[in-house]
Amino acid sequence: MKKKSNRIWYITGAVAIAFVAFLFIAKSQGWIGKEKATQVEFAEVTRTDLTETVSASGKIQPELEVNISPDVPGEIIGLYIEEGDSVRKGQLLLKIQPENYLSVVERFKAGVNQAKASAEQAKSQIARAESQMMRAELEFKRQQKLLADKVISQSDFEVAETNFKIARQDLAAAKANFGAAEYGIKSAEANLKDANENLRKTNIYAPMNGIVSKLDVELGERVVGTSQMAGTEMLRIANLHNMEVRVNVNENDIVRVQRGDTAIIDVDAYGGRDKTFKGVITQIANTANGSGGALGANANSTEAVTEFEVRINILPSSYRDLLSENRYPFKPGMTATVDIITESKKGILSVPIAAVTTRTGEKEVKKEEGMGLGAVETAETKSTEKPKEIVFINDKGVAKIREVKTGITDTQKGTIEILEGLKEGDEIISGPFIEVSKRLKEGSIVEKKKEEKDKTEE
Repeated sequence: MKKKSNRIWYITGAVAIAFVAFLFIAKSQGWIGKEKATQVEFAEVTRTDLTETVSASGKIQPELEVNISPDVPGEIIGLYIEEGDSVRKGQLLLKIQPENYLSVVERFKAGVNQAKASAEQAKSQIARAESQMMRAELEFKRQQKLLADKVISQSDFEVAETNFKIARQDLAAAKANFGAAEYGIKSAEANLKDANENLRKTNIYAPMNGIVSKLDVELGERVVGTSQMAGTEMLRIANLHNMEVRVNVNENDIVRVQRGDTAIIDVDAYGGRDKTFKGVITQIANTANGSGGALGANANSTEAVTEFEVRINILPSSYRDLLSENRYPFKPGMTATVDIITESKKGILSVPIAAVTTRTGEKEVKKEEGMGLGAVETAETKSTEKPKEIVFINDKGVAKIREVKTGITDTQKGTIEILEGLKEGDEIISGPFIEVSKRLKEGSIVEKKKEEKDKTEE
């Protein structure tokens, strides 16, 4: 029994020694106790050409388009155009029923004639008043002389004097009536002019050369028109030879956009042909869309997207080959996407955008929670400096942080310019994004991602 017990102890001791030896060998060989390597993607710092762009989408519109509305209401009795027709400046487009305006013109013509007749009557009254005043003046002077010779009484002289003053006042009143009659003529003529103008406005003429891009009315339809406000929009005339793309650019990008910048335009209607067009920025809005000032509707909204309208002229040279198929290859309202080229550089150091991330310095801050004897000391980390742009380089399988300074970004190639911090040929960690942006730290063990290994071996 004693021998059997000793044998068990010997076996247990041998197993324990063997286990300790295995742990020693495994640790020395790195089988256990070694940090597990993070699988990442590598890239090399290279020199390349970069083009920084700002992307936006919008609609194609004519550079010059006129909306035509009537100034007078009425029924359309003549429609001489169709949508898509070419028109020339001064061409009659449509006609509104003029009967009511003709009668108004005739009424005001009669008013002018009546005012002129009143003026002539007032003029004749002036002549009569002048003759009466002359007779009263002569009588006054004669009576004045007779009074001096003491031939007549004072009362007879005063009667003559009063009659002279009345005659003089009658002449002044006659002249005033004639002046009023002249003003009456001018007023009547002004009314007649307005009536003729309203009659003229029943004929709608083309204000420019162009194409009828939109026609919203039919023959016999009634339209509303006033001089104080916009009436019924009847049609639009546009110059389809000069087209532009109107896009909205975010406030973060608008500062990089300048007049004269080149843009590459992708029109959805020609997407199947894999064709793009070239344009030049001609206009940049100074005020954000929908903002009337500091007290605008969106002034207090922090969630509202602030955008500025940018207009880009489509260069005819970029679509000259389409003119043989269609005289006007672009229609108002077509959707387009543009890439505005804001800056280009050649032969500069660059890395994939995903390789660049930010880090902040952190320190452990201790604070007490609770009060008195029950207070508990806890620790939390706080940032000690502003975020810095960094890249992780591969140093023999160990991730090392390298602070960098970046320049322009080429979104199409997915690369970013490196101004400082790296040199050509450095091997950096370019992905996965979650590892670079969140998990990797200084000294992390890294290895090439298995998928990359397999591709390399193939």
